[in-house]
Amino acid sequence: MNEAQTLAYVHAAAVAVDMPLDGAQAARVAVHLQRTAAIAAVIDAFPLAPHDEPAELFHPAPFDQPR
Repeated sequence: MNEAQTLAYVHAAAVAVDMPLDGAQAARVAVHLQRTAAIAAVIDAFPLAPHDEPAELFHPAPFDQPR
């Protein structure tokens, strides 16, 4: 997303969650969102094969049964 699209997204998301943001606050959030997206792009560009990072299995803890 470009800067204008990111700022529009921030405004729309703030409305969706009923979070009032003034223009300066929305601009700061948009800057941080773009930085995060840039970091994610660098990480996402690193080539990984499936065996490089195996997924862990989720095993929920057993709950004690009421007696």
